[in-house]
Amino acid sequence: MPDLRRLDLNLLVVFQHLLELRNISAVARRLDLSQPAVSNALRRLRTTFGDDLFVRTGQGMLPTPQAERLAGPVAEALGLLDRLLEADEAFDPAGSTRRFCIAMSDVGEIHFMPALMEACARRAPGVRIDSVRGGAELRRDMEAGRVDLAVGAFEDLDGDILRRMLFRQGYMTLFRKGHPQAHENMGLKAFRAQQHLIVSRAAPYGQINQALEAAGVLLRAHHSVPHFTAVPHVLSVTDLLATVPAKLAAQTASRFDLQMMVPPLRVPSLQTNLYWQRRFHRDAGNQWLRGLMVELFAQG
Repeated sequence: MPDLRRLDLNLLVVFQHLLELRNISAVARRLDLSQPAVSNALRRLRTTFGDDLFVRTGQGMLPTPQAERLAGPVAEALGLLDRLLEADEAFDPAGSTRRFCIAMSDVGEIHFMPALMEACARRAPGVRIDSVRGGAELRRDMEAGRVDLAVGAFEDLDGDILRRMLFRQGYMTLFRKGHPQAHENMGLKAFRAQQHLIVSRAAPYGQINQALEAAGVLLRAHHSVPHFTAVPHVLSVTDLLATVPAKLAAQTASRFDLQMMVPPLRVPSLQTNLYWQRRFHRDAGNQWLRGLMVELFAQG
């Protein structure tokens, strides 16, 4: 590692933006520098750390393993310096116009967004909340500050990502009122004989489909939708059954005139967590939003 007395902190800023953008020209535009200036900074970084750090490929300037190892500590160090240099670290929700971004699934939006937006309307009327899906770049988006929080069951978020459990939940099976065969406490044989609505792409809820298959429900023999949003609409006008997270069932059953039952399946309960980047652990706005999420949704 280099002697810190000889390290220009401006080089670390260039390093962090190269990690995010992976393009020298894009970094130059963002930092209002010339392209030769960014290239020179990269040369100095390579000399300082004794590693190429970024290698030009068809996918852009990809980081080396050494650069990946440096990413977390550099982001945390720069984040700490940013906070130390801020003129006012206080966050006043009542007067703030800050926009926050939270990664969640479609079923998460159904559960979290109404209550969260209602609370913001009362306590922080100028604050705005955006929800996004947590894709392959979620870790990088959180590190860069483009996503403030993630909420759900993102099993691959670790390392510099901190977490707090909000709740655990099981699953319920929904069906329309007046269904000719479905009823509370129906057995596995009768359950298996029904037509089911399969939710095919709703990660991380694949364990529902695994349990259905283990019980003898052949998934490809049934109707499917990619996400949970359409499920109550479909069930309200058909004789299909759908097994969904318990909180979604509770929120949609009465609204769509549906009934619920405990499915005759063995499905592990699902743990829902709140995630944030270590870099923003002490950010006052992030702390406020985390506290609000815990107040509104944490159980146990």
